[in-house]
Amino acid sequence: MSEIRNTVTSLDTNKKASNQKEDTILEVNNLTISFRTNSGLVRAVRDISFELKRGKTLAIVGESGSGKSVTSKAILGISAGNSITDSGEILYDGMDLLKIDEDDMYKLRGDRIAMIFQDPLSSLNPIIKIGKQITEAMILKNKTSRVQAKKDFNERLAILSANAIEATGEEEKVKELAKTFDTLNIEALQLETKYNDSYTYAEELKADIEEFLFLVEKKQKVDTKAAKKNLKAKLAKVNDELFRRGNEAEIKKLETELDNADVTLVDEKLSEETTKTLNSLTSIIDKILAQTKPNFLGFAYLAHTSQADKIKDMEIEKANELSEQILQSEFLVEFKEYTKKAIINSHEKSLEKKENLLPALKEAADFYSAKEYTKKDALAKAKEISALVKDSIDTLETHKDSEVYTFGSSLNSAIERYFKAVKNNPKEEKRYASQTAKRDKLIAKGKTIDWKVLPKVVYDLDELKANIVAVPDDLKHHYQGVVTDYDIDFDKRTEKLIESFRKTASKVVEKVTPTTARETAIRLMEEVGIPEPRIRYNQYPFEFSGGMRQRIVIAIALSANPEILICDEPTTALDVTIQAQILELINKLKKERNLSVIFITHDLGVVANMADEIAVMYAGKIVEKGTVDDIFYDPRHPYTWALLSSMPDLDTDEKLDAIPGTPPNMIYPPKGDAFAARNKYALEIDFEEQPPLFEISETHSAATWLLHPNAPKVETPASITSRIERMRQKNGGAQ
Repeated sequence: MSEIRNTVTSLDTNKKASNQKEDTILEVNNLTISFRTNSGLVRAVRDISFELKRGKTLAIVGESGSGKSVTSKAILGISAGNSITDSGEILYDGMDLLKIDEDDMYKLRGDRIAMIFQDPLSSLNPIIKIGKQITEAMILKNKTSRVQAKKDFNERLAILSANAIEATGEEEKVKELAKTFDTLNIEALQLETKYNDSYTYAEELKADIEEFLFLVEKKQKVDTKAAKKNLKAKLAKVNDELFRRGNEAEIKKLETELDNADVTLVDEKLSEETTKTLNSLTSIIDKILAQTKPNFLGFAYLAHTSQADKIKDMEIEKANELSEQILQSEFLVEFKEYTKKAIINSHEKSLEKKENLLPALKEAADFYSAKEYTKKDALAKAKEISALVKDSIDTLETHKDSEVYTFGSSLNSAIERYFKAVKNNPKEEKRYASQTAKRDKLIAKGKTIDWKVLPKVVYDLDELKANIVAVPDDLKHHYQGVVTDYDIDFDKRTEKLIESFRKTASKVVEKVTPTTARETAIRLMEEVGIPEPRIRYNQYPFEFSGGMRQRIVIAIALSANPEILICDEPTTALDVTIQAQILELINKLKKERNLSVIFITHDLGVVANMADEIAVMYAGKIVEKGTVDDIFYDPRHPYTWALLSSMPDLDTDEKLDAIPGTPPNMIYPPKGDAFAARNKYALEIDFEEQPPLFEISETHSAATWLLHPNAPKVETPASITSRIERMRQKNGGAQ
């Protein structure tokens, strides 16, 4: 097998990508996680890398103990207290999630990255009603997110203004445009706030009518006069001129009919006429709530420039169109011109700084390549070069380049790991030698020994130093590509930046009250398929079945409208029919909300209709990854074959193949391929050296020596090929 061993280095494709692509929402690079235990260090995750594409589902599949859940918890920042992140990075929105503090992680956890856990009962507080568990986070985080949005808006507008002044020299003009844009957004926010208040009161009015009818129908005790008084008070608060525009007649009808409604109970029932009237009122409110929202910025501009009369009596759709035309022609066209000049100026300054930084990055790489330097000197150099890298960032670029934004934390982390190993390696060598000598001495005396010497945990200092060097070296190569990239659409970047301003401003007025949170929770409960949500809202977790509890957990995960949803074996505790319903629900929600999903499971069959891409894990490593078609129709790793062979198949009476043996003890990780001892196709080298990920196609790779050009040819097992053929026929000749 020497001819295989000698050519391995040229075939290793498991390398960090130089840049996070725009369609990649999350990137995990070279992640290694261990756990301290009384028995030794458990190597749970070993140098794994993968990407999650925006709007796609990545399934991570493997037996229990393969490191799937450890990986997902690391992404969410909820790893166990005895965990050690040995190396790697998890990149999201210009941040390395392994290196940000808890305050920053708190802003992401639940809001932008949410998780559904295995056991819904243990995920829910048994003594708190379901409704409160869904709404609690919505209310708590709302104020924080609004304050942050306001801060982000003001900071970016200040940066834009400074760059526009530099680019044009027209300080007064730029300040005037920036002040007008800021004022317009403030006035638009005031309009939107008043509109949203009326919208909220209308929602609450509808909810209160439905609640009132529900209580009467269920013969619950209710003060009808007080209820009617409350409904009239809510309706009186639906008073925003923009909200009532085009609906004045309907709202007056609401007021009249509500005023005339007789809510006296006869035999614990409302009259048919009153019930019909109240149901009619909810239909009218539904119609009003479904109306097109005003173009608040356009309306604010017309009011600001004394042109509001132009749209005074117009329908909302036509008023939106005209106000946007006037806003664009009289203000935004000019504002965009200056914004574009600011973006070009910021880009060119950033480009110049990046180009000037190339020698400094090379010098830093050379410094860290040197034989000797102290930790103090290494950190001082890191501080110096990190400040230069931070200064080279284009702060008007809406897409954050993770490699640049995480440079400082990545470099400091690599330095800390190196010097920690410098300090700990001799101690570990001494400990291992002492315990080995003690054991050998006892054996020499003829004593029976029932304990093992824990393997020594020492790190390759040359490799750790190379990791330090790689940080500035990789950024140097990345910047070399950036400074020669002339294909930039500045018009598109201008539109994106202005759109981001408008979205950020809108977040400032997204107010969540207890009542709106309650209605949102009820809608979510309906969305995830819980019947009679108004009743179930006030119930405790023990009053729900397992499947219904899992739906509640999904509702909680969706309550903040996250970008990424991590599903950690969400169907394990459920029976087969309920499993199918939950999987169908997750798929439906993913499409409707454009979620990016990481789906973790031990059952390869579960992901067939769920995943876009699959990563197969074994003993802490990714042994095969590819598209769902790659894995199901062209599996290459013997472990993937074993997983496919163990899947139930209704189209054959063949006996299922159990995977022989058990996974290895990761306190004593195998020297070679961890699956070798259970693999009947194992080669000699499998027991001596770990295989790299061999590239099969652009989307497909597998870590098995069977793919080496010099390896003996091993055909895919007949049971697998026949299964693949049946799947192709069933799916209409796929692949």
